[in-house]
Amino acid sequence: MAELKRLSESRDLTRIERIGAHSHIRGLGLDSSLEARDASEGMVGQLHARRGAGLILQLIRQGKIAGRAVLLAGQPGTGKTALAMGIAKSLGAETPFASVAASELFSLDLSKTEALTQAFRRAIGVRIKEEAEIIEGEVVEISIDRPLSGAGAAAPSGATAPGKTGRLTLKTTDMETAYELGGKMIEALGREKVQSGDVIALDKASGKVTKLGRSIGRSRDYDAVGAHTKFVKCPEGELQKRKEVVHCVTLHEIDVINSRTQGFLALFTGDTGEIRAEVREQIDTKVAEWREEGKAEIVPGVLFIDEVHMLDIECFSFLNRALENDMAPILVIATNRGITSIRGTNYRSPHGIPPDFLDRLLIITTQPYTEDDIRKILDIRCDEEDVEMSADAKALLTKIGVETSLRYAINLITSAALACQKRKGKVVEMDDISRVYGLFLDVKRSTQYLMEYQSQYMFHEVAAGEADGDDAMQS
Repeated sequence: MAELKRLSESRDLTRIERIGAHSHIRGLGLDSSLEARDASEGMVGQLHARRGAGLILQLIRQGKIAGRAVLLAGQPGTGKTALAMGIAKSLGAETPFASVAASELFSLDLSKTEALTQAFRRAIGVRIKEEAEIIEGEVVEISIDRPLSGAGAAAPSGATAPGKTGRLTLKTTDMETAYELGGKMIEALGREKVQSGDVIALDKASGKVTKLGRSIGRSRDYDAVGAHTKFVKCPEGELQKRKEVVHCVTLHEIDVINSRTQGFLALFTGDTGEIRAEVREQIDTKVAEWREEGKAEIVPGVLFIDEVHMLDIECFSFLNRALENDMAPILVIATNRGITSIRGTNYRSPHGIPPDFLDRLLIITTQPYTEDDIRKILDIRCDEEDVEMSADAKALLTKIGVETSLRYAINLITSAALACQKRKGKVVEMDDISRVYGLFLDVKRSTQYLMEYQSQYMFHEVAAGEADGDDAMQS
């Protein structure tokens, strides 16, 4: 339980925000009646698909859908992954969401079924409840007694200074008490920059200090406060209270903690390795006991598998069986293939998916973006990447997106901004777009170039009658 608490606390660290392919997605862009807005929360177009995804989202929230699978099918670049990210953002942080590309499962140093099992258990959350003794109150005074200079040897780096003590006075609306402080508690208060007038909570078991905000009664002590300063009321009643603390972890995280010698640290190394079936059985039994005692509840999340056509017949058999489990998450899969072969067989099927598994799926289709949709998406991406672009440049970039692909046009935004920066400009113009368009080829121009000069490449394949065998390899 202690390691699970440490895992929960580690998630409080500030995350570094990076601009990614779908970092502009904030949700599905639906109104209260689950109707899709034309452009909202980073989503543009695909109204029919977003309405379907919205219904799935509502069923997930109400707990009325479990062990089900949803297929997002459509041409490349039609927003299938964006839909999955929109579902994840709308669900929020409390619902586990695991994402994996099918091709990654074959690159891991694990069996296919083990990799799928780990992916499934990443998408199954456990909300663990426990009671903790908390001291909560407003800081009246902090006094620290430092040892006299020269008394005792200097403490090594990272250690607590010898003889360092202090006193902390806390109050509620009903009482006031002074507590003696040791070196570790003094350091914890220092890290949180606790001062007189702050309302804090102390976990007696772990020694964790949480600053809840500034007391409203001390709001007039300063003429100016920071924009992020939060004012809270002084707590009422007793200083020492028993509160229910909730830790949210996934079954996979519990598996790793209990199966590896390094325990908690294995989550950061990524070297989870094969997890024995006996370990998972013991964990499932323990979680079932916690559920019966009211200490925990299962939170089925969402598992997103992209490029699902890359799975073979063995993997689809596993998914068929796994979806019938009581704790199965909602499975969302995506593919851009039409009628193609099922990997591991000689049979052809829609999307490369076996018919018996295809029959389980709720299928949502996506359509190619219109020119107006592409323009709106490029506007959103320019804002996301903090690039200022002229109207003419955006019109040219939209035309490029229509004639080539949306992904290629998006890739040119940052490149054009760098070209603009090089000429010491502040607004991206048509010349910047034209320059990077000439530097970086799209798929069509690259293929044309390859066909024109293929005889000069090594190991090129030449159709019969076009060249002699001696020309098959050029040095």
